[in-house]
Amino acid sequence: MASILMTNDDGVMSPGLWALRKTLSNLGEIVIVAPDGPRSATSMSLTFHKPLRINRVSIERTEAFSVSGNPADCVSLGINQILKGKKPSIVVSGMNEGDNTSAQSVFASGTVAGAIQASIMGIPAVAFSTVASEGNQPSQDEYESRLRKGFEVARRIVKWVMSEGLPRRVDFLNVNFPSHVGEQTPIRVTKLARRRYDDFVVERLDPREVPYYWQTGSVLSSTDKDTDVYAVHVERAISITPMSLDISASMDPVVVKKILTQVKGRSSRGR
Repeated sequence: MASILMTNDDGVMSPGLWALRKTLSNLGEIVIVAPDGPRSATSMSLTFHKPLRINRVSIERTEAFSVSGNPADCVSLGINQILKGKKPSIVVSGMNEGDNTSAQSVFASGTVAGAIQASIMGIPAVAFSTVASEGNQPSQDEYESRLRKGFEVARRIVKWVMSEGLPRRVDFLNVNFPSHVGEQTPIRVTKLARRRYDDFVVERLDPREVPYYWQTGSVLSSTDKDTDVYAVHVERAISITPMSLDISASMDPVVVKKILTQVKGRSSRGR
């Protein structure tokens, strides 16, 4: 029987996780292994410096596993411990509250890290995120209402990957939805934008006049048209970005020669 391992970085109680689970419920046996609380921007932070704990929880009469670690930990523990080494057909991470567009976000994202960890372990994976709603985190019903058509797309993507696998040289998909998805919402296949935010650091003083710092940023005003940022935030489209674990730069012979010439130094030339 087909099986789906689900995780996220918003925590095991996240309405987005359970709304997505409901959408995928008839595609196979679903096992949820998610952090015990929010783990946004934890990236591929595997836990080596303290023990990890797994607790069984019941949500809407459905059993899930709560882990005291990060999304990558959840995938590793889910496969090696909970599933006893049996690989699932696919790992699905999300639905994340907040889009993961641009390399700047992807490299920081715990949601995407769940898909990356699966890919490293040889399992096809998809990360799903949506532009954050204004105000409080939406309920499961609100997710289902504003993203109803988006969840239909998510289901088609997961069903396709489960039945046919990912395209050649693609290790996982990073899928981002606008805040609302309807019948006319377009779908784009995109590449990562390099940046979405202009980073800066805010310095403040505590009551004892000792400085402390907040890392923050403002949204950049423009981006290239063929990127995930442009698709989601300008076109209000669904962005599907094929991702590869190989982030090596070009191995063009000219590049290789230039690097070796510079690194070996003059004394090595002509040898």
